[in-house]
Amino acid sequence: MELPGLLPGSLLGEGTGRRSGRDWVVDLIAFWAAVGVGLAVFVGSPDLHEKPRWFLALDLVGGIALCLALWWRRAYPTQIAWAAALLGAFSAMSAGAALVALFSVAVHRRAGVCLPIAGVGLALTVPYEFLRGGDELPWPVTLVIVALLLLVVVGWGMLVRARRQLVVSLRDRAGRAEAEQQLRVEQARQTERARIAREMHDVLAHRISLVSLHAGALEYRADASPDDVARSAAVIRQSAHEALQDLREILGVLRTYDSTDDASPDDQVARPVPTLADVPRLVEESRAAGMRVDLGGLPVDVPVPAGSGRTAYRVVQEGLTNARKHAAGARVTVTLSGGPGAGLSVDVRNARPVGPPPAPADAIPGAGQGLAGLAERVGVAGGRLAYGYDGPTWRLTAWVPWPGPGPGPGPVA
Repeated sequence: MELPGLLPGSLLGEGTGRRSGRDWVVDLIAFWAAVGVGLAVFVGSPDLHEKPRWFLALDLVGGIALCLALWWRRAYPTQIAWAAALLGAFSAMSAGAALVALFSVAVHRRAGVCLPIAGVGLALTVPYEFLRGGDELPWPVTLVIVALLLLVVVGWGMLVRARRQLVVSLRDRAGRAEAEQQLRVEQARQTERARIAREMHDVLAHRISLVSLHAGALEYRADASPDDVARSAAVIRQSAHEALQDLREILGVLRTYDSTDDASPDDQVARPVPTLADVPRLVEESRAAGMRVDLGGLPVDVPVPAGSGRTAYRVVQEGLTNARKHAAGARVTVTLSGGPGAGLSVDVRNARPVGPPPAPADAIPGAGQGLAGLAERVGVAGGRLAYGYDGPTWRLTAWVPWPGPGPGPGPVA
């Protein structure tokens, strides 16, 4: 956890427990610069030969100790800077170390911590002048010079701090942007997987219901002719083959997504999807399975947008599958209508089933989620879906957009 006004240790070299190569170079330069400046000020003091030996020894010991303390300036910048400010009241040897310590505080701490230390250091220049100063410059002039020097050091340190804060901010924003991009890619993959799962449900439910219908006919029609048995067996074989082929294609797409981590779903090659032009083939398959299906209304070869045509195909497919499951033997009517600007409407109707429901062993299994998934698919396409009994008739009605001139979308009955 970072404290207020403290930059992350990765940038400032604190909290890591060890110095980097750059830290060693900077610390060596800071140490020897502090020692050099301190010796120059100490040797150049006008009262060097006038003070008692114990006073000069105290000056040297205090200044050297402060220079050595600079090796821990990253971990304890405030404490070292306060010690340097207090030693500045009498120690000439501590002058260089005091400037380095003040610079470190300006870099590692906020201005509210740094400025009071600089102010105390400036105030203690007055007793230093009376203890160690000479007659070369009046003490007010010396005070102004020291103030300007402290201002430069603090300003430089705060500039370095601001630059490092900017680097931290940019790194943080770059990290968040990368994480958000990965999240968007993962969401796109999950959306694509959900779409593939819906495709699997729609396709396999249709194929397997055909297989179940023909198998049931073979089971209960003991008097069927060899030709009828052969036709039903051919339909079962063809439907099972197509179901396996569809399943193989879908699983192949999923494996492609798993093995291509750096590619988004938009970059994958999608399997061919049916459109409105495939509705007659769908109807013929149902008729071959023994269903009575009437197809009318809009010609299926009109240039309908691919998305709208695909959604309409899925509506017809789900309607026929549900009719096979829940109203076996009932006549099904499929009506397509609409046009550019008015939208594309699909209406699938069948009579209410007569007689008791089939036994659980004879019923075609289902997950019960087909209409819910279909409503989501139609909603994503910008359309509407309605279903339910209209008197003795079950109706599944959908409307999907069809861009172009004309009136706006009409209500779904």
